[in-house]
Parts: sequence; C-alpha cells; structure tokens
Amino acid sequence: MRKYDKSCDDIPGCALEGALNIIGGKWKGVFLYHLLDGTMRFNELSRITRGASPRIIVKQLRELETDGLIQRKVYPVVPPKVEYSLTEKGRSLQSILMSLSHWGEKWTNRPTSLDASPVDLI
Repeated sequence: MRKYDKSCDDIPGCALEGALNIIGGKWKGVFLYHLLDGTMRFNELSRITRGASPRIIVKQLRELETDGLIQRKVYPVVPPKVEYSLTEKGRSLQSILMSLSHWGEKWTNRPTSLDASPVDLI
C-alpha cells in the first residue's frame, strides 16, 4: 500500500495530503510543468534540474509514471531513446501547476511582465 492509499473518511486535509504525496518531491512539479509544453526526452529533463543526479531524476520520473501522471515511451534503437509525456491524469494538473507558477512569480519578486514592479504584485 502506498503512503497516500488510506481512507480519508472524516480526516480534514487528507485529500490534500494525498495529492501532495503524489506530486511532492523536489523535481516532480518541475517535470510536470515542463511536460505541459509537450513530449521531452530524458536529457532535456535532466538539463532543467540543474545538478540533480541521474538516479534522483529517474526515481522521480518512475514515481510519476507509477502514479499515472506521465507515460514513458522507449524506442528500440541504439543508443536508447526514451520520451516522457503527460497522461490525461497528468494534464488534469495544468491549472494547478500554472497557478503555482504564477504564485511563485509573485512571491519570489519576479515580475510577470516587463512593466510590472514587485510592488504591483503584492
């Protein structure tokens, strides 16, 4: 049984806890966000993690695959070619991921447009 597979009857916040257990992890949200733009190969995903070990990247990608958020397609070629894309379940997170991105832009003082100042974002 996975740690989020428990009954949520009458437990406040349980559904949120389950959701965060699925998409939590240092790189999972980043992978999901970038896969909104389309299919990516392993090396492309590796580049956006800035120094994460291949072992950690593979582990988090496999967890996302196990949870049904992404799909992994392996091509029978040498050298191996592997592509990752969102499933419908993963794509259902689009509005949440975009909202988190906008919130992050606001609270890390990164203007969302050239004419916005950090004061405008508060």
